Amino acid sequence: MAQETLPERPPAAGPARGEGPGRLARLRRGGRAGWPRTLLAAAGGLVMWPAFPPADLTPLAPLGVALLTLAIRGRAARTGAWLAFVGGAAFFLPVLDGIIKIGPDGWVLLSLVQAAYFLPLGAGIALVTRLPGWPVWTAGLWVGEELLRGRVPFGGFPWARLAFSQTATPLTPYASWGGAPLVSFLTALIGGLLAYAVVAALRARTAARSAPDAETGGGGAPAGRTRRAAAASAVPACAALAVGAAIVGGGTLIPTPTSGRPVTVAVVQGNVPRLGLDFLGQRKAVLNNHVQRTHELAARVRAGKAARPELVVWPENASDLDPYTEPEAYAAIDGAVRDIGVPVLVGALTDTPDGKKVENRGIVWDPRSGPGDYYVKRHPVPFGEYLPFRDVLTKLITRFERIPRDFARGTRSGVMRLGPVDIGDVICFEVAYDKEVRDVSRGNVLVVQTNNATYGRTSLPPQQIAMSRLRAVEHGRAMLVAATSGISAIVAPDGRMVGRSREFVPDVQVARVPARTSRTLSDRLGEAPEWVLAALGLGAVCAAAWSTSRKNEGN
Repeated sequence: MAQETLPERPPAAGPARGEGPGRLARLRRGGRAGWPRTLLAAAGGLVMWPAFPPADLTPLAPLGVALLTLAIRGRAARTGAWLAFVGGAAFFLPVLDGIIKIGPDGWVLLSLVQAAYFLPLGAGIALVTRLPGWPVWTAGLWVGEELLRGRVPFGGFPWARLAFSQTATPLTPYASWGGAPLVSFLTALIGGLLAYAVVAALRARTAARSAPDAETGGGGAPAGRTRRAAAASAVPACAALAVGAAIVGGGTLIPTPTSGRPVTVAVVQGNVPRLGLDFLGQRKAVLNNHVQRTHELAARVRAGKAARPELVVWPENASDLDPYTEPEAYAAIDGAVRDIGVPVLVGALTDTPDGKKVENRGIVWDPRSGPGDYYVKRHPVPFGEYLPFRDVLTKLITRFERIPRDFARGTRSGVMRLGPVDIGDVICFEVAYDKEVRDVSRGNVLVVQTNNATYGRTSLPPQQIAMSRLRAVEHGRAMLVAATSGISAIVAPDGRMVGRSREFVPDVQVARVPARTSRTLSDRLGEAPEWVLAALGLGAVCAAAWSTSRKNEGN
């Protein structure tokens, strides 16, 4: 009797080893996106990084956007979110490398938190690239990502925006029309157009490859028609590149006026002392350095070796000794100001009246009447100058005990009279925030007081200078950057560097700059360009989601 053949048993639940949709197999394939796209997304982030200072390879910013867009295009929203996060991590980890000075854990955590903002960006790009005109909508999404990242939580962290990679390029003048958001939008738009050109070129190549089949009678269209179709497919690629070139060329036609009543200014960089002093000795040494440099400037003026300034700017933390309560600090500052004979903007830390908090002040110090008007930093640094959830975090992370008191938050703008002009003062990383700088742009000259000693010789000081250059163009104002240890600079209203110090050396810069009163279009429009451009991206996401749902219902 023949042996009965039994039916095959159904496969066991779960994939066979190395096959199927199991987690291990999926990981080997690079997840849902696949390794080619994952690596392309990471390459996009890495390529964007050197576009920022100190490398300043500015064309790489739109190229990185293009690579990231190509990685995401054609994927599901969830996969697009993951790919954008990969690209964001590959970008933020190196571009924020200076944060490692306060701890590797803080650097990695901050970088990954920033990369998390790319999750909705990637999901949105995956959706809107299904629509016609998608380079415009993807550019709007980049503005939306920066809008969100620059506001929440704790006031946001707008460092490393696309605009801050374009502070000495043909795109820079656009800042006077729509501020940093417009520059970010155009940078991303050029990247989207590059990606669009690649997609169109690949389509043209595919059409061209079908031509031989027609010639050999393979049942295809006639060869001439196929080649004409291939040529027609190449037109969108050329058109996209032409639009990108027009955007770049258009920036060179935007006027950046520099006229204004000339005023002679001085920026003092006292430098910080070598390590080895106790805490009090360190603070005294920093103050003495700025006092000494100011006395030296006064001596050079009397000797005819330097022009007499009409105002002088000291950096943030030039005096960590409260001049209102420390007689020696008051006498040292007052003596230096009287010697130079003109008002000095002094950066100092002072106690609040109740002694519970600290104020980061820019004080107008007059040679006759002493300390007068002042500005208190309105945007203290979370986890640096104040500690959210203090009771909980100090128990979990002992390092936060280094912040014994929170910094108070200022309540008014930094527009003050300093000698013959009104200045608009912002302190340290406030220069990264559109609103803070816009609020003081009615001053004739803008000032940034900063202390970069902790992050010296990293990418962060030159990135801050880049931001200052963009702000000068955005508001049509000369910008005076005073840093304790560098980089200090004097920037013309058109973004040109009039003077720039090296790091960790004493330096005094004296120059004539225009004191301007006219406002730029960006000043008059305020936040409107940012919200409109972000709404373009959000509206496109809604349209793409609606279109997708309609197609699914039709199926």
